[in-house]
Amino acid sequence: MNLPNRITLTRIFLVPVMMLFLLVNFSFGEGLLKIGASFEVSYNDLIAALIFIIAASTDGIDGHIARSRNLVTNLGKLLDPLADKLLVSAALISLVALGKCEAWMVVVIISREFAVTGLRQIALLDGKVMAASNWGKAKTITQIIAISALMINNFPFALLGIPFADIMIWIATLITIYSGIDYFVKNKSVIHFSE
Repeated sequence: MNLPNRITLTRIFLVPVMMLFLLVNFSFGEGLLKIGASFEVSYNDLIAALIFIIAASTDGIDGHIARSRNLVTNLGKLLDPLADKLLVSAALISLVALGKCEAWMVVVIISREFAVTGLRQIALLDGKVMAASNWGKAKTITQIIAISALMINNFPFALLGIPFADIMIWIATLITIYSGIDYFVKNKSVIHFSE
């Protein structure tokens, strides 16, 4: 259990903590941060967003430490993508429950994650490793930005009347679809229909 794997496990541990603050109204969470007449967000949502951002930021940290210190393990290869998918899926499903995100978008995003994970597993059986593409990285960044903006009710853009969170979740969904197609097109050689 090396340092990168501990960081990854911390990310997994933060998933239910984030959901707790997002979905359960604690007494202090009933208070609202209000700015003007057009914007308010609960303290619960602010804490959940902060936890989400901290957890999401650990993704790059554990991978960098593992590669730079030669601490890459099979456990890490399993846990790291699992942690990412748990974090994003839990956040998106919670946002649907709160009425802040369209369910169909979440189904599309999570379906893509399952499909690409399955493709990666098939590639591993053939001894091939599918590296993250630039589109995959763009997908992750746009998802994190969109989820964070939705959690905090589009602050500070709500004050300006700009639907930034809505725009970002659309962009994240479209990039998610495109990156999934891109993975399958570039790695179609690992799929063997005859077997």
